[in-house]
Amino acid sequence: MGRDKNSPTVDLTEDYLDRARSLARGLGMDGPHLKTVEAPRGLSGPARQDKEASLLTEAAIAGGEALLFDERGKDLSSRQLADFLANARDAQGGGLSLFIGGADGFLPDMAERLSPRPVRRVAFGKATWPHLLVRTMAAEQLYRAMTLLAGHPYHRD
Repeated sequence: MGRDKNSPTVDLTEDYLDRARSLARGLGMDGPHLKTVEAPRGLSGPARQDKEASLLTEAAIAGGEALLFDERGKDLSSRQLADFLANARDAQGGGLSLFIGGADGFLPDMAERLSPRPVRRVAFGKATWPHLLVRTMAAEQLYRAMTLLAGHPYHRD
């Protein structure tokens, strides 16, 4: 969700995604591909969340696993994300979709809407972050996870 055409985070996000793409083929992966869904206008509360869920579900990559970035999710270390990414790659039908919800978060039934794919709710700590920063942080963490899988020295313990 969200509009980002004039945000300073756009170039940074694209830089991390380009770096990840450069590692992808060597790791037996495709992508990452960024799909942006325009936030619904004129709606609020559960009606807005419902519309966002429908738009995100339609935009999802077919098959594979899903990560929902949600402040109520579980913290995931960079190494855990790398393991999750490797498992998604190795699973039949592979693929991984990362979802960043709107300002009101996801409806409780979002995992069921994405069924039968496995879904995990993750968070960047207990703080609430602006959508565009979450997108940039998710891109960086995706790149970091791929460097871990590739044995690249970017990540330091």
